[in-house]
Amino acid sequence: MIYESASNWLDSSSKKLLFFGMSGLGKTYISNILRQTGEWFHYSVDYRIGTHYMGEHIVDNVKSRVMEDPFLAELLRSDSIYIASNITFDNLSPLSTYLGKPGDTKYGGLPFSEYQRRQGLHIKAEKKSLLDTVTFIDKGLKIYGYQNFVCDSGGSICEVVDPFDPQDHILGELSKHLLLVWIKGTNEHTQDLINRFDKDPKPMCYQPKFLLNSWELYKKTVSLKEQKINPNSFVRWLYSRALDYRQPRYAKMAEKWGITINAKDLINIKTADQINALVAKGLTQKWE
Repeated sequence: MIYESASNWLDSSSKKLLFFGMSGLGKTYISNILRQTGEWFHYSVDYRIGTHYMGEHIVDNVKSRVMEDPFLAELLRSDSIYIASNITFDNLSPLSTYLGKPGDTKYGGLPFSEYQRRQGLHIKAEKKSLLDTVTFIDKGLKIYGYQNFVCDSGGSICEVVDPFDPQDHILGELSKHLLLVWIKGTNEHTQDLINRFDKDPKPMCYQPKFLLNSWELYKKTVSLKEQKINPNSFVRWLYSRALDYRQPRYAKMAEKWGITINAKDLINIKTADQINALVAKGLTQKWE
């Protein structure tokens, strides 16, 4: 790791962090606190995916839906209307909508093969976006003059790397340049995440083998063919299953390449100094 002790971290004039963990535990919240100081460059992996690598796919998907309406189709053909994705750090809905959910088209579902194809595009984009982090560290310094850098990674980072491979290229490269910090939730957080997802199920990215095995198991469990599966029911079931699947992967990432901080400790965090102190605490506990 690039910071070998709490004092090494606190004394550094060039702090570089990458937060990872389940979405909803505070990665973007504390990244925004750091950015708002005016002293940190904030790089969002999901934003990079949605704008640079998946932007064309997202817009083309919207255009294909627009073309189903004769009135709008004529306007689009004549270049009378312009379609663009308004994705932001805090609104990733265009990317989520493109990924979609597999199942009955009557409920907005996609054929599973198409869902797999889109998942594959996202996985490739996420790998590239993670590696782009290093490039943006350099851009942040040379173009904007930022000594400090924070990477807000997506919750699916553990799906696109192999935490159990000590030679994993992406994790190895990231750990050379940033301190990887796992925001670890409690059982209470897990239930809260499940409850929130149950109210508003969102598309997510999953490791291909895990996704396929889960799909086959769900079809057997509900005794339904692909065309009859309710997309929201499936992704709710899958999300709960994914939480258990991801925990050991996150834990291995923290053990090998980074440190751990607890999500419960973020509740009263309001300043960059508090975040720095929390990271220092994590480094101290790492070497105890």
